[in-house]
Amino acid sequence: MTTQIRLEHVSKIFGSKPKSVIPLIKDGKTKEEILAKTNHTVGVYDASFHINKGEIFVIMGLSGSGKSTLIRCFNLLNKPTAGAIYIDDENIVQYNQTELKKIRQEKIAMVFQHFGLFSHRTILENVEYGLEIRNIDKVKRRKIALENIEIVGLKGYEDKYPDELSGGMQQRVGLARALANDPDILLMDEPFSALDPLIRREMQLELLDIQERLQKTIVFITHDVNEAFKLGDRVAVMKDGHVVQVGTPEEIIEQPANDYISEFIKDIDRSKVFKAEHIMIKPNALVSTKDGLNVAIKEMEQNGISSVFAVDRSRKIQGILTIDDAIKGIKEKKSLEDVLCQDYMVVDKEEYINDLIPKALESKYPLAVVNEDERLIGFILRVHVLSGLVSDDVSESDIYHGYPLHYENGLTALI
Repeated sequence: MTTQIRLEHVSKIFGSKPKSVIPLIKDGKTKEEILAKTNHTVGVYDASFHINKGEIFVIMGLSGSGKSTLIRCFNLLNKPTAGAIYIDDENIVQYNQTELKKIRQEKIAMVFQHFGLFSHRTILENVEYGLEIRNIDKVKRRKIALENIEIVGLKGYEDKYPDELSGGMQQRVGLARALANDPDILLMDEPFSALDPLIRREMQLELLDIQERLQKTIVFITHDVNEAFKLGDRVAVMKDGHVVQVGTPEEIIEQPANDYISEFIKDIDRSKVFKAEHIMIKPNALVSTKDGLNVAIKEMEQNGISSVFAVDRSRKIQGILTIDDAIKGIKEKKSLEDVLCQDYMVVDKEEYINDLIPKALESKYPLAVVNEDERLIGFILRVHVLSGLVSDDVSESDIYHGYPLHYENGLTALI
């Protein structure tokens, strides 16, 4: 992956003599102690991490953690007290006003929590505003604005005014206005926090859909851990101006850096974080469609299982075979392909556990997990879905104990 943004020891202190406070921080003084003693506020201290081109990087933390202060350093709305911010290997902290204006207009766009729309302008005029101040030709900017209005799902609302739209629709306008400048980097400061829960979920899905098409580098701020883990390719967790941990949602859940992180994520909805690939078991037994029923039975006997997936040479699933059907097929002189069952469910490795629950309950066979090439890479039992939802202090053996390792019709689980 290509690194697009890199922070090196970035600090932002608010007050008349901000650099004088840094030694106090190094001595271990708390944010509250420094405020009481010096009347300076520690916004961010010694933040170092990188952001890859095309990823959604979420900065998460409670109120006062420094997350909004930090995101405003990315476009120098907050100029760091110390440290460097590299965008495409250029330290923008050293930029003059002309260079800074250019990067804000052409490379970095920002979407705010409270929309920031002009009430006297139509939706179309709001979206084309950034292009207007760049002196883009009227015909060209109108074409670009209309394209981005369609991207965010507001085609037909071009002539409406902001007060005629719902909160979610207004936020879409703000997103379209940011996208109209075709920025490489999109900064989003708690953009959905003012929306009601249903609209918020819709906007989260909309953002993921837009990102899949446009592949921008997005820095997203939120205090909601579920939102952070749903959207973020990687997440940075902040506390009292410090970046406590950076990692993928799975890494943070499985290996929290300290007790604060453990406490912070304890109420996370794991079913919306973990995917099929995280809970599947790689198949220890497979049969090929060119094999006979006797070979299939021997494979099941050797692995202590009573069913097995059959695949072709490309490892694409052709069906599932049970021991009962195999024995019956031999007696009736049938081929393996003749007795394969097609009553199984296939899931993508990227599907979230939350979406697997109804499928696992409905299917009498294990869920077959496939990759982007539709090749079989694993299987999932209902008990695996259950185990993916529990906390780390409940062992997998606890789940298996008292949970029958079989499916309906006497089909023993594949383990």
